[in-house]
Amino acid sequence: MNKFLNIFLLIFLAYIIQSCKSNTDNANEDISPENAITPVTITYPGHSNINEIVELNATSAFTLKTFVKANAIGYLETSNIQLGQYVTKGKILFTIKTKEAVALGNTINNLDSSLHFDGTSTIRSPINGYITQLTYIAGDYVQDGDQLAEITDKSSFAFLLDLPYELKSFLPKNKMLLLHLSDSTLLNGYIQSELPTLDSIAQTQRYILKVNTDKLIPENLVAKVELIKQQIENATLLPKAAVLSNEEQTEFWIMKLLNDSVAVKTDVNKGIETGNSVQIINPALGDSDRIILTGNYGLSDTAKINITKHE
Repeated sequence: MNKFLNIFLLIFLAYIIQSCKSNTDNANEDISPENAITPVTITYPGHSNINEIVELNATSAFTLKTFVKANAIGYLETSNIQLGQYVTKGKILFTIKTKEAVALGNTINNLDSSLHFDGTSTIRSPINGYITQLTYIAGDYVQDGDQLAEITDKSSFAFLLDLPYELKSFLPKNKMLLLHLSDSTLLNGYIQSELPTLDSIAQTQRYILKVNTDKLIPENLVAKVELIKQQIENATLLPKAAVLSNEEQTEFWIMKLLNDSVAVKTDVNKGIETGNSVQIINPALGDSDRIILTGNYGLSDTAKINITKHE
């Protein structure tokens, strides 16, 4: 009796093992790559005018600086300025009491009061601008011709652009230039002049850019300048995430929907990249073509998909 019971248990155990194996095989078959359904979101081609842009650096500068010099030998009696101060043309900056006046004192006036001799000489600002250097203060002894201060001419403010020489041919397309400051300010500028020399090492040529602004901009501020290399009208655009490539980035493709459940791999030639968009040169895409935006990585040709969202 026990012998028959043992045989029955062995047969029952073998049946259970076989059933489990069969269920596992069926489960593996259900999730095989051929039958996998990938959730995706889709997008549509757009059309817009785009520009191919190269960014360059330009540095702010005052191109004209005037030196204020002593016009006599003596002591600075007064100094009416300080660093950073804005002065207008004709403003009295310094007064100098000549050494003769200091030596003679009131002797001349006592002899002849009608002479009104005080031995004081005034120095005025020759331009409108900012005091950027101050060498002497009241009470200092100065010689004729000593540099007392430096004034930057406000009207000479500009940005200096060092342009690689190979980009010079694109300048005719850039009558106006857009400058981005680090505080997000945007300025419109234009090329005022160019210097007729090249940097022998960097092979760059310096250009002076004038900007239209009343804002006080400090010297040596670096701005980003957008130089347009190419303009394309009515270009076909896709988001960058929709365009896939191999590791070498020599081949590019998109996953285009054949129907609501199947996507096919479509090779493309891309053009300009700008912001978050990529120009598709060919094949021609229609406005109603559905392109996978997310979930496309690693998909094979004729992959099965499930649309979860339209972008």
